[in-house]
Amino acid sequence: MEGDATRVMIGVNESTIKGYPHASISSRGAFEWTLHKIVRSNTSGFKLLFLHVQVPDEDGFDDMDSIYASPDDFKSMNLRDKARGIHLLEYFVNRCHEVGVQCEAWIKKGDPKEVICHEVKRVRPDLLVVGSRGLGPFQRVFVGTVSEFCVKHVECPVITIKRSADEAPQDPVDD
Repeated sequence: MEGDATRVMIGVNESTIKGYPHASISSRGAFEWTLHKIVRSNTSGFKLLFLHVQVPDEDGFDDMDSIYASPDDFKSMNLRDKARGIHLLEYFVNRCHEVGVQCEAWIKKGDPKEVICHEVKRVRPDLLVVGSRGLGPFQRVFVGTVSEFCVKHVECPVITIKRSADEAPQDPVDD
């Protein structure tokens, strides 16, 4: 029956406060909203597709104190990054199995805006759900929002789920 299942892609990322493997507030919110408002009790009617985009470290100083003596040293660094992302996805996959919803999860590297749009084009989900931090206009100028970009550029309906006010950290840029 998978051919008949409605395929919902959910963009997920790690918490900026707790770091890996914790999901961000808005990712968890988007997922829980999807479960309770879209899937509801019709678990066999849906397949959830979790995409986590790892952003390459812009300044390259993530591994400042590391010593690289062989090509294997770089491989282990890449494996560590991948492992962090896998643990993040594990949370969502485990929750899907608890409630009986089919799912797939995968990791890509790059700019989340571009990667999500590319993956939507490649995978062709029926719907994209993304969390939103609910930033004000001033913060949006500096941070830019993945959700706004996706609404404008992906080729499927997009639902953005705002964090509830009681979940927002002191600094709204944090998630």
